[in-house]
Order: sequence, then structure tokens, then C-alpha cells
Amino acid sequence: MNYDADHLAALLAVVEEGTFDSAARRLRLTQSAVSQRIKALETRVGRVLIVRTTPCVATTEGEILLRLARQVQLLSAEATGQLGADADRATAIPVAVNADSLATWFVDVLREAATWSDRVIQVHVEDQEHSVDLLRKGAVMGAVTADPVTVQGCSIEQLGLMRYVPVATPDLLARHGSRRRVRWGELPVVRFNERDDLQERVMAAHGLGGPHNPPTHRVPSAEGFAQAVRLGLGWGALPEQHLDGALDRGDLVRLPGARPLDVTLYWQRWRLSSEDLDRLTDAVRSAARRRVGGVRSRRAN
Repeated sequence: MNYDADHLAALLAVVEEGTFDSAARRLRLTQSAVSQRIKALETRVGRVLIVRTTPCVATTEGEILLRLARQVQLLSAEATGQLGADADRATAIPVAVNADSLATWFVDVLREAATWSDRVIQVHVEDQEHSVDLLRKGAVMGAVTADPVTVQGCSIEQLGLMRYVPVATPDLLARHGSRRRVRWGELPVVRFNERDDLQERVMAAHGLGGPHNPPTHRVPSAEGFAQAVRLGLGWGALPEQHLDGALDRGDLVRLPGARPLDVTLYWQRWRLSSEDLDRLTDAVRSAARRRVGGVRSRRAN
């Protein structure tokens, strides 16, 4: 089945902009024209592709065509550049990155992207265990993930290990234990969000969890999370790169008996012959090589 490029562009614009009005302004069309293109595409495939809510979202079938629309946009922009013509607007490269990576080593990727005058980066912050969902939906072209299972139509390579160290302030530990033991059932803990299971994995190793969870604070920001732990709000598993010498200074201490957690990170991207994706992959690979621990190997599927 062949798809009209203008219809795909309308689908992409509606989902990215959130409304038919905004999509019309972006495409320099009337709202009626955009609506007609979406209806024509839906008639073509025989399925509803967009849920008309605010904002508009793609259906499961729409997500399949959304991925195709992004691929067409990317390849068209590259062809336009190779022909020496000016594009109407900078092409967006959406990527999914977990908050800890974004706050540490992925900064080097952004620094590299700052030199790309013809492309813009759209970062979606998502837990490393769930970022592949955005790849499957076609919402992003690449993702930093902890999932070693390759998404269909993507290639994957191992970036390295992020080590998380369970730490607390000396005062907090003294109130709920000692340098030799922890009263885990009462020691307050900080979680990033409802999907953050690093602290739960530490507690599970000490026979704690479920109804026996201690007081739990939630701080959904990488920098805010680290600051909350440094202020003594609760203990948390911090990336080594966020410790900044705090252990040497005595500002933070390791929780006795709690082992560091190593999370293997992977880079997954569309398996598409694209100069832009190759350039982004090179930047991710170089940044990880400099600032992420562990060995790296490459594989594709």
C-alpha cells in the first residue's frame, strides 16, 4: 500500500502540535485541509489514526504510520540538503533519554548537537527501562535504554554501565542506624517517580518491601533527587557521577551492607540509512565512551 506524503505530514503535524489548528499553522494550510488529509489517510487504511482529544494522540495504528511519517520527513530533509536546497524548517530528531543520563554524560551529546545548524534535537525524558516504548510507538528515532531486547526495525549497541551507589547523609544514618547497620524499615527513602525501582531493589536485598516500605519521598528531577539526598531528606541510589566527591568529604556515606547497582545502558535507533541518525549515533557513542563505565560491544538485529 502506498501512502501520500502530504497525508503523512499532516498526521505528524497533528500529533506533534497537539491540535488541528496548530498543525494547520505549521503546514500553512486551513484546518479543513488538514482534517481532509487525515480523513483521507484514515479512509485509505480503514482505521482511525488519531484520537481527537486535547492534545490529539495517535492510535495504535496511527503510531505505525507516525513512524513512517518521521522516516519520510528525515529522508526528505537529507535529500533536500544534498541537493543544495534550503529546507522549509529545521528537521527534528526526537530521542528518549533517562534523566540521570541527561544530567550527566548525555550533556556531551547536546554539546555536539549545538553545532548542527540544520537539525534540532527533541529530548523525551523517560526511565531507561521504559524508553523503548517510545521507539515502538514511533515517537522517537533513538533511545538510551536498559532493555537489551531489540525493538523491531531498530539496531542496538551496548554503551556501558551506570553505577548507582546507595548513600545517605551521616546525620540521617545516625538517626536510623549506624555505620554498621541500618534500620531499613524506618530509614526514609527518596524515589525519582513511580517507575523508579532502584531503591526497591536495594531494600529487597535486605528483606524489605511491600507493606513494610519506609517513609518515601518522591522527587522527579535528577538534580532535585540528588539534592534531596544531600540535604538528608532520605537515602537514595545516586549515580557515581552525581557524588562529586561527597563521599571523600564525608557529606554522604555509603549505606552499610548495601551494594552498588550497575545498570547496563544500550542505544537503540531506527535501522535506517540516514546521515542524521549516523551522526547522532556517533555523538552518543563518543559521549558514552568518555563518561560511561564498562565495556562496550555492538550488535544489530
